[in-house]
Amino acid sequence: MQCRFCKTTLEHEFIDLYNAPASNSFLTREQLNEPETFYPLKVFVCHNCFLVQIDEYKSSHAIFNSEYVYFSSYSTSWLEHSKRYVEAVTKRFGLNEGSLVVEIASNDGYLLQYFVEKKVPVLGIEPTANTAEVARQKGVPTVTEFFGTQLATRLAAEGKQADLFLGNNVLAHVPDIVDLVAGMKIILKPQGVITMEFPHLVQLINNNQFDTIYHEHFSYLSFYSIKAIFNAQELELFDVEELPTHGGSLRIYAKHTGNAAQPITPNVQALLDKELSYGIADLAYYKGFQQKALQVKLDLLDFLIRQKREGKQVAAYGAAAKGNTLLNYSGVKNDLIDFVVDANPAKQGKFLPASHIPVVNEAQLKEAKPPYVIILPWNIRDEITKQLSYIREWGGRFVVFIPQLELI
Repeated sequence: MQCRFCKTTLEHEFIDLYNAPASNSFLTREQLNEPETFYPLKVFVCHNCFLVQIDEYKSSHAIFNSEYVYFSSYSTSWLEHSKRYVEAVTKRFGLNEGSLVVEIASNDGYLLQYFVEKKVPVLGIEPTANTAEVARQKGVPTVTEFFGTQLATRLAAEGKQADLFLGNNVLAHVPDIVDLVAGMKIILKPQGVITMEFPHLVQLINNNQFDTIYHEHFSYLSFYSIKAIFNAQELELFDVEELPTHGGSLRIYAKHTGNAAQPITPNVQALLDKELSYGIADLAYYKGFQQKALQVKLDLLDFLIRQKREGKQVAAYGAAAKGNTLLNYSGVKNDLIDFVVDANPAKQGKFLPASHIPVVNEAQLKEAKPPYVIILPWNIRDEITKQLSYIREWGGRFVVFIPQLELI
């Protein structure tokens, strides 16, 4: 395998989570007796540019299809985050009725709807037809295609260039990240601005967030690596923010190289220095991650087996992709976790891949009254513990396993 950025042959393994189905490949009841396809989940680090990555074991077109089950609007905290972003960038960059905001991976219109409210013209680009249709119902014009140089060239020829081009949690999801960033340069107006948000590799390593590794994520990004990728396309990073979302993310701001309208802030060098101090450009920083993941696996299995021996029921909340990585790496099946609750109707009535744990609505949680509820999407644990605070009425407790076992 070659590095998807610099084409160096990859020799250094970061972590091996073994074989698993794609994390969002939920099953219908009829599919439970059918064979499942498992793909390797082995991650490498490039010793030249230090991009952390997996191969495209499952095609992105197969993952992001019309049966895609992730709808961004089911997280209230994510909607609040998106609304704050719209308020901030509208003011900072003077967006108005004469501007065009383009978002890739626009999903169900969770973010662009707030620009629509401000009468700022928008265009969503979303390859999954079911989420795109929901966005259109919200008044968000949406192109149902994958973004890259080909689509960017066509849109630019139609006069659709962006004053603001944004993407949240999409950089990691694209197998050809070079073509993606090259497309950004084409579609961006000369004085336009790009913002991208993505989980920060430093947080993944420092906080043992190995469950954020799954087949939808082809790259795991540091500021050091993404700066090099943008620079190669003559796009310059002029600001960066560290965010608490998804367990610790970055929001980068980019412009055309030579655009003097956006001065480079001190944040850029400060974060680069911070990453270098951790050892981001040293292979030693990436060692030992396998052992950290193994400890979580052992703690999870020990906890579940102990509850099963004591006759106690364990449920989970949040049928998230990261939860499937954790469960499948650990070898957990539906004999150890009885059910998982999720607010998304598209997931309810289905079963988690490999583990075959049923996904149910919240009513079943209230009926079963399990003594333990494992929070799988730990990144929104505060939202979930507040929403489900009533489990304490029957003595129920929450449990998280990332970065380590914690009873709440």
